[in-house]
Formats: sequence, C-alpha cells, structure tokens
Amino acid sequence: MSHILRIDASARNEGSTTRLLADQLVNRLVEQGYGATVTRRDLNAAPPALLTEGWVGANFTDEAARTDEQKALLAGSDELIAELEAADTIVITAPIYNFAIPASLKAWVDLIARARRTFRYTEAGPEGLLKGKRAFIVFASGGVPLGSAVDFASGYLKHILGFVGITDVTIIAADGHLTDGEAVGRATSAIDDLRQAA
Repeated sequence: MSHILRIDASARNEGSTTRLLADQLVNRLVEQGYGATVTRRDLNAAPPALLTEGWVGANFTDEAARTDEQKALLAGSDELIAELEAADTIVITAPIYNFAIPASLKAWVDLIARARRTFRYTEAGPEGLLKGKRAFIVFASGGVPLGSAVDFASGYLKHILGFVGITDVTIIAADGHLTDGEAVGRATSAIDDLRQAA
C-alpha cells in the first residue's frame, strides 16, 4: 500500500504558496495511486526540537547502552525517522526565507539525518539507508530564481535527501512569484503534467 508523507514548513497557514501547491500535488498523487495513506507533518504547528549536547551524546551512545533519559531525548527524532521509513513518497514544502530553508525545516533535517539510522559510513563513503523512495520539493520564493547563485535551498535539500538514500527527487517550483505573475501557474501546470504522464 502506498504512503505519502507531507512535510509543511511555511510559517504561513493562510496564503502560503507552498501549502497551496502541496495540496494540489498531494491530490494528484493520490489520484494516481501514490498515496492510499497520507501522513502530514506541519513543522510550523509543531516545530522540531533543536539539537543539544545531550541529544548528540545520546545519538552517539550505543543503542543498547542508552539510558531512559537518552532514549527520551531521541524520541522526537525516532518518530520523524519512522514517518520517513513508512513513506513511499515524500512531499516537502520549501518556501525560501532569506535565501535558504525555514529554520523549522533545518531542525527537521538535523533530526532525520542520523548515522546508523538513515545513513552509514562505509569504506566506499557514506551510504543512504532510505532507498527506493520518491520525493517532491515544492519550492517557492518571492524573488530568488531556482538554481541561482543565491538559491541556498533547493540544492541543499536535494543533497540531504540523496545523502539519506532518496535520489528520485522532483522539484515543483514557483520561484520569483512576487515579480513573475506566471510562476504559480507554471508550477500548477507542472503538477498537471505529472498526472498526464502517469
């Protein structure tokens, strides 16, 4: 059974371009059979915890040797990773704030990129452990062009996803939509094209 994990990072609940486009995208994916089940994680409504010295120490303690306190410190991370592990398709909304991703999305990345859980180091280099999944990044910016020298978001997210093993990544972009009145329309068309190609 297919399972979509949707991760929202916009600080805006109303009028958010990424949330609107993600609504359309998830609906299309469900229509195509990619999502019999949809799990939604709203990072604005429930911001992830920031890393602390205690968290880092717990993470690097062997699992069998962790204290109850250390297990509690890692519980939020464990929950986020379990959501990723259960999903076949991941939809991440990525509004651009000051040329990069929102702080809540960076905190999510810090909690899901864990050695021995979502990646491991081998003699050949790092290996992602979340293979066989598909991801969509819903990218929106007021003025930052996708892939430009000042876009510090899209390449970073693609790298992180690849680092944990998710290499099938599609970007749906409404970049520069405050100066380009057609940007959102192009993103919507890209979503429609996904439906037609299925």
